[in-house]
Amino acid sequence: MNYADIYKRSLDDPEGFWMEQAEAIDWDQKPSKALFSDNAPLYEWFKDAQVNTCYNAVDRHVLAGNGDRVAIIYDSPVTHTKQEITYAELQTRVASLAGALRAKGVEKGDRVIIYMPMVPEALEAMLACTRIGAVHSVVFGGFAANELAVRIDDATPKAIIASSCGIEPGRVVHYKPLLDGAIDLATHKPEFCVIFQREQEVANLSEGRDYDWHGFQYGVEPAECVPVSGDHPAYILYTSGTTGQPKGVMRPTAGHLVALNWTMKNLYDVDSGDVFWAASDVGWVVGHSYICYGPLIHGNTTVVFEGKPIGTPDAGTFWRVVEEHKVKSFFSAPTAFRAVKREDPQGELIKNYDLSSLKTVYLAGERADPDTIEWMQTHLGKPIIDHWWQTETGFAIAANPMGIEPLPVKIGSPTVAMPGYDVQVLDEGGHPMKTGELGAIAIKLPLPPGTLPNLWNAEARFVKSYLTTFPGYYETGDAGMIDADGYLYIMARTDDVINVAGHRLSTGAMEEVLAGHPDVAECAVIGVSDALKGQMPMGFVCLNAGVDRPHGDIIKEIVQRVRDQIGPVAAFKLACVVDRLPKTRSGKILRGTMVSIADGKDFKMPATIDDPAILDEIAVALKGLGYPQG
Repeated sequence: MNYADIYKRSLDDPEGFWMEQAEAIDWDQKPSKALFSDNAPLYEWFKDAQVNTCYNAVDRHVLAGNGDRVAIIYDSPVTHTKQEITYAELQTRVASLAGALRAKGVEKGDRVIIYMPMVPEALEAMLACTRIGAVHSVVFGGFAANELAVRIDDATPKAIIASSCGIEPGRVVHYKPLLDGAIDLATHKPEFCVIFQREQEVANLSEGRDYDWHGFQYGVEPAECVPVSGDHPAYILYTSGTTGQPKGVMRPTAGHLVALNWTMKNLYDVDSGDVFWAASDVGWVVGHSYICYGPLIHGNTTVVFEGKPIGTPDAGTFWRVVEEHKVKSFFSAPTAFRAVKREDPQGELIKNYDLSSLKTVYLAGERADPDTIEWMQTHLGKPIIDHWWQTETGFAIAANPMGIEPLPVKIGSPTVAMPGYDVQVLDEGGHPMKTGELGAIAIKLPLPPGTLPNLWNAEARFVKSYLTTFPGYYETGDAGMIDADGYLYIMARTDDVINVAGHRLSTGAMEEVLAGHPDVAECAVIGVSDALKGQMPMGFVCLNAGVDRPHGDIIKEIVQRVRDQIGPVAAFKLACVVDRLPKTRSGKILRGTMVSIADGKDFKMPATIDDPAILDEIAVALKGLGYPQG
């Protein structure tokens, strides 16, 4: 069957289509049906099944005689370490950690927060939780203490598994003090912590609360896989919310298994045993879906890379990893390739490596700019495939189905909707737009298996955030269009979440940090275009009356505040002091207009603007920051 036939069937007969895909999963109790709609619009899939994620990702491959196959390749140029872990070794390690957690009282349904860098032990911790039915929540290693504290209070974990440190080029990131600070700030206190001590930094353990990773597992009975119901949360992953309060996206166990297993061949065109590499981090959804679960469920070899696209040691590190480990499918964010392109504009380093194993390169996490795609096409000579998805969906909404039928690439488009996703472009009233017209991108319910069924402990927020604007649809928060060939184009966000180097961050959360400075009366944060990172946050602050301190000192302080309270990942460096902010007469700050000025785009003077002269003042401030660029 070709793509069009498969896609049509997924919408016309979702029950039959997804029950067929479910045959590839090993069930303790098979589902009686695929879709459960008795609580619509909160749909669920394979709800009455009994299944275990870890069994499908590890044990079944060992039992099938593939225990000697490499499951994880660990490649860490920042520590000059390489390691291969077979499926049999992974089974032993995961069962041991799971047994130790169980011995300390972690049971089915308990939450465990994981706060680790890109090391194999991070995957082992995730799998150990799913082995015993615990619900993990991975928090990006190095996130600021107060951000971690917010997640501790929301997830209320029984335990936290962390590393002593993370390694960045030229520096050590001290995780343990951040963890201790977060626990001090949090209202909820975990019963215990497990610390993976790295030789680069051995942390001091808190007596009675903290356990060393290895000592914790010594002499403990390994755990068997515990079946859970199909609707049991495999994990909670927090994504930026426009209010600054993160949203806990839940991933249902059964749908997650079925959907991810299906994508490995049909989207990424890999067979069992092939090497798949997603150069991301376990703190993000890509790390969950395509470093840990997708490849392992499908029986692939996954690469865990602890390094950077440049500087570890140079802009050839990606190509070195591809050659050395015979990577077939490679996935990263456009930001990473922009960094490589900046360092090696002529692609000279690419010529030093044999990339014959590499069949396809995939881009996601932010809009892929044409210049970068064209540079990659020219210098790699491989298909460069953009695809679009979200933390909420867990796998691609729109993609090029390379394992079914490679479709012609249109630069600027992530190609076409994937099976199960009835993607439509709507106007403000919820009516379909004409071909080629820009509107809000929405997906007709139900969403396919593996997508979020709800938010953790926040059903009302889930309904309000995603299901209210367009009744009967999931609101993606993105704007775009569909062309005459059915190709989707993602043009912009429709809210204030910006995309910095593939990381979705809330400008609202940053504004809260700026507003907390004692000298700041009012502020706004916008996302401005950046050639390397896609977008960068830029802050505008109005000072309290009577403040006569040097503006440079205040700017340094607010930049440091964002670094301390949100983390370096925000890349907040651009800020200026202004006398006032452009607003509507009702008091709404005209952030979109400010973005247009910063990006050098034409804009229509808002009819409701209170004082048009303020825009001239903003333009002067932007010029002082070097915007518009060029």
